[in-house]
Amino acid sequence: MTISREELFAYLDGFGISHNTVEHREIFTVEDGEDIKKTLPGGHSKNLFLKDKKGKLFLVSALGSTKIKLNQLHKILGCARLSFANAELMQNVLGVKPGSVTAFALVNDTKGNVTFVLDKALLETDPVNFHPLKNNATTAISSTDLILFANKTNHDPVLVDFTSNDGEAALVIT
Repeated sequence: MTISREELFAYLDGFGISHNTVEHREIFTVEDGEDIKKTLPGGHSKNLFLKDKKGKLFLVSALGSTKIKLNQLHKILGCARLSFANAELMQNVLGVKPGSVTAFALVNDTKGNVTFVLDKALLETDPVNFHPLKNNATTAISSTDLILFANKTNHDPVLVDFTSNDGEAALVIT
C-alpha cells in the first residue's frame, strides 16, 4: 500500500522533520525543471531506480549535476551489473511512477527490498530537494533530516562519492 503526499508530510512531521513544498508543473527529467530549480535553494536531486542482474534493487539519489557511470557502479556496490528497473516494479515497490522517483518513496518500501545509495555531493548541500511522491511539486528538507528519514524507513544509506580524486566513484566509509 502506498501513502499519499499528505501522509508523507504527516510522517515527516512525526519525526520532527521540517519540510517546505513548492507546487509546480510536472517535471520528468533534470533538464525539464531548470527554471524551477533556479528559484529554489539547495541541492536538487536526480533519482534512479535500478535493478541488478540478480534482482537486487537500488535507489540512487544524487545531485542533479552528478555524473553516474552505471556500467561501473556495480563494482562500487558489490553487486551484479545494473540497469533501470521497469515502471511496474517501480510502482509495486516504491509506489511511484517514472518521473516521480524520489528518496521519499522509500517510505513505501516497507519490506526493505531497496538499497538506498546516496551521493556524497548531494548530502553536502542544504537543503536537499525531492519530489513528494509526485513530480508536480518539490519538497525541501535538511540534509541531516534526509539521513534521519532514511534511517526511520529502515534504509540506512550507502554513501558514494561520485567525484573521487581518480574520477571513479568510491564508497565512503563512515
